[in-house]
Amino acid sequence: MTSLERRSSGALALIFALRMLGLFLVLPVFMLEARKYPGGDDPAMIGLAMGLYGLTQALFQLPIGLASDRFGRKRVIVAGLLVFAAGSLMAAMADSLTGLMVGRAIQGAGAVSAAVTALLADLTRDGVRTKAMAMVGGSIGLMFALALVLAPLLNAWIGLSGIFGLTCALAMAGVAVVLWVVPPEPEQHANAPKGKFSDLLGHRDLLRLNFGVFILHTVQMSMWVAVPAMLVQSGLVKEQHWHIYLPAVLLSFVAMGMLFSMERKGKLRKALLGAIGLVLLVQIGLGMLAASGTIPTIWCMALLMFLFFCGFNALEATQPSLVSRMAPAPLRGAALGAYNTLQSLGLFAGGAIGGAVAKWAGVPGLFVMTSMLTLLWLVISLPLRPVGRHG
Repeated sequence: MTSLERRSSGALALIFALRMLGLFLVLPVFMLEARKYPGGDDPAMIGLAMGLYGLTQALFQLPIGLASDRFGRKRVIVAGLLVFAAGSLMAAMADSLTGLMVGRAIQGAGAVSAAVTALLADLTRDGVRTKAMAMVGGSIGLMFALALVLAPLLNAWIGLSGIFGLTCALAMAGVAVVLWVVPPEPEQHANAPKGKFSDLLGHRDLLRLNFGVFILHTVQMSMWVAVPAMLVQSGLVKEQHWHIYLPAVLLSFVAMGMLFSMERKGKLRKALLGAIGLVLLVQIGLGMLAASGTIPTIWCMALLMFLFFCGFNALEATQPSLVSRMAPAPLRGAALGAYNTLQSLGLFAGGAIGGAVAKWAGVPGLFVMTSMLTLLWLVISLPLRPVGRHG
């Protein structure tokens, strides 16, 4: 990477990290703390308040991606972060479950993932873009593990409203990073030729990648319906689950070196299919543990989590990198908007479907479902032909 590419990648990864840390801090405590608000005696409404973020984010990813193609990346990112901050502030000031729902919905409307990823693609060459995307994916994984450590401590200190206030402050810090740290975007966007969105709909490999990110996040969210309980069964109390997650995430970054080596050798397709196969292996392993009726060991769960994060982080790096390469330049923001829309829908579907399947078919049935979905993804991805890297 050049110094400009390192600066761009680090700054944009920091924006993702600041935004995602605020979101992840809420997750471990929301379901319990929301019950204390007026109207919080309805579990279905609490679940809706939790999921509204994903729904509105899915609705706004594509329009905001298109807007970044037309009006420029940085101004759209700043506007989206301000909307996200406003939603966080509203949730912090809420005195009822309805207020929390409104705040969560507005948070989701600040859906800047596509615009940030498109700007990262604009500022990096094809040859180093997977590394840049890996920095973003790594920052998200690290924030997830860090949030599991910090959330209970912050909740005891400042409560749910304070965590939402902190989320607002983190979003405003993200605005400062965009304005004063991220390098200027390429001038060409001001007068870039307009593309036709229909061009994206006819691109089979882009559709395969969109399907893939939907399945990946459906499986990820479905897993976490059962994995925390399995860790408790293994003898690890919930306050110590980060003892598994954090080392697994950090060690998976070390394994990312193999991905970059395969990309340099022109074997990115094999790396992508191998990562999908790794996620499939983990789903089968978790399913076998759940079906056996035996108590899983901590070391077995740790190994499965490490393998999952190796596959997950590799896919989080390769797939958006490939979308940015395959999409026509005037439609890069739109293509990444569609990609992130399917990602958000996967997060929503994973929580909703995973909970329902676990209720109706038990934990073994849940992992049968995730295994079948991942196997379908692998089969659909077999014809994928990644474009070569340039520069």
